[in-house]
Amino acid sequence: MTTPLWYVLGFAFAGFTFVFMTIGMAWLVSHRHRGDRHKGLPYESGIDTYGDTHARFGLSFYLYALLFVAFDIEVVFIALWALIFTEAVNNPAVSAAVPFFSMLIFVLIMELSVVYAARKGMLTWK
Repeated sequence: MTTPLWYVLGFAFAGFTFVFMTIGMAWLVSHRHRGDRHKGLPYESGIDTYGDTHARFGLSFYLYALLFVAFDIEVVFIALWALIFTEAVNNPAVSAAVPFFSMLIFVLIMELSVVYAARKGMLTWK
């Protein structure tokens, strides 16, 4: 009866240990506590920065990132769909038409989003 409790406590202990050991090791290995002034500079190149280091990026970078994330997630959905479709094709009791047409609609919606982005000029580098 207490076995599931030990599993939960063990996983909680392992999780907390992993988090705090990772933070502790990063603190021990970090270069901030050593005397070299140039090690703490951005990019550790040893060259002093000039100008504002918190410059703004153009909106087009964020739009490309959002499109990349959307189509990256699409690949995950298609990979999972392939497993379901394979099971539906191999099982004669289940029709493979429903998964096929559902993926066809999904890909059509994603392709319409590419056409929309292209018409709005989001795919042109400025």
